[in-house]
This record gives sequence, structure tokens and C-alpha cells, in this order.
Amino acid sequence: MWNKVHNMETIQVVIDEELLRATDRAAKRTKMKRSALVREALRQYLKKAHYQELERRDREGYEEHPDTGEIVAWEGVTAWPEE
Repeated sequence: MWNKVHNMETIQVVIDEELLRATDRAAKRTKMKRSALVREALRQYLKKAHYQELERRDREGYEEHPDTGEIVAWEGVTAWPEE
């Protein structure tokens, strides 16, 4: 999803000094450039947010249409025969 190679855009981001120092330490520790670290952090955040949204939709769907036990009734029919 976000791993495709695209043209890069330069942006300006304002962060406090403490966060900048922590970012620089993390970049040095992981042997990444600061911008690469920030890009990866954004990718991870967006991926997590995407999955959280899918989970929220699932939860709402199950709340709107709760399990009526129909699946349990089918278990005997769909079970693998014993050998």
C-alpha cells in the first residue's frame, strides 16, 4: 500500500526540541537518516490507523448484526468426518 516508490515531496514539520533530539537518537541508533525514520514512523502510524478503522467497522457490524447462533447450527454439517 505505502511501499510503492513515488516521487518525494519536501515538507516542513514543526516539532519541539525534545522530540527532535529523540528522533535524531533513534535515527542514529537505527542507522537511518532522520527523514527516512520519519517516513517509516508515518507509514507505521497510517498502517495501524487503517487496521484500527477496519476493526472498528467490524465491531460496529457485529453490534448491528449480532450472532444469532446460526453458525453453531452449521457446525455439525461442516465438521470433518472422523477417520
